[in-house]
Amino acid sequence: MVKRGKKRGKKRGEKREEELAPEVRSILESVRSRVPPASRRTDSGRIAVDARPVADAFAAAAADGRVPIVAEVKPTSPTTEGERTDDPAELARAMVAGGAAAISVLTEPDHFGGSPESLARVREAVDVPVLRKDFLLSPAQLDAVEADLVLLIARFLEDDLPDMIEAARDRGFQPLVEVHDVTELENAIAADAEIVGVNNRDLARLEVDLGTFERVAPEVPDHVTLIAESGVSTPADVRRMRAAGADALLIGSAIMDGDPEENTRRLAAATEERT
Repeated sequence: MVKRGKKRGKKRGEKREEELAPEVRSILESVRSRVPPASRRTDSGRIAVDARPVADAFAAAAADGRVPIVAEVKPTSPTTEGERTDDPAELARAMVAGGAAAISVLTEPDHFGGSPESLARVREAVDVPVLRKDFLLSPAQLDAVEADLVLLIARFLEDDLPDMIEAARDRGFQPLVEVHDVTELENAIAADAEIVGVNNRDLARLEVDLGTFERVAPEVPDHVTLIAESGVSTPADVRRMRAAGADALLIGSAIMDGDPEENTRRLAAATEERT
């Protein structure tokens, strides 16, 4: 694992939802409309997952001379044009053939064209860990589909983050906690996050800055698996994020735009010696 500092912190304040980009607020409103009221939630459909360990997958990729890549099956998004209608399972197989260590699948339907059904088909089609990428606000949402990892966004969960991490682990999931700055990172570490993703896309303006990862990464404890998310398009970007401390990279658009197998292979091969 990449060596970094060992600083820890504690929770400090909350972020206002009004600061988020309109597109992000629209997504949250849509998600909340689909979360069942507490009075209708039961444990009868509770999931129990036998997860494929993502740390082992990353280690296997590195041992094979590949950069650990989490390749994303993303039909569309608010920041891309058009929609890709290929079979998600075929896309995932192509990504794994290109050297992906893990696969990410969007399950949010209204803004990303995803679904739990697509994730289930992908997980059946590949033998690597599969991340469910969605906007999860309630433990009830965790029971929609089996996955190996689930994305938990610190900015949206705030004080509920520790409970969501615990709920995910109780079901067998490996929680990937996404942060955007050092304050959110401190909250994630205080909540006992073991896998952290630093998103280079700002949620207020939806702008991408690879410097975000470079600013946050030195504060991540060495025992935490660290993933760079968003904005990685070229082998040079891959090497930059690895040099800054990324154990793995989550890449979507740069892989989906064109031949996913060849794009994955090109980025996974960016293994130039880091300094």
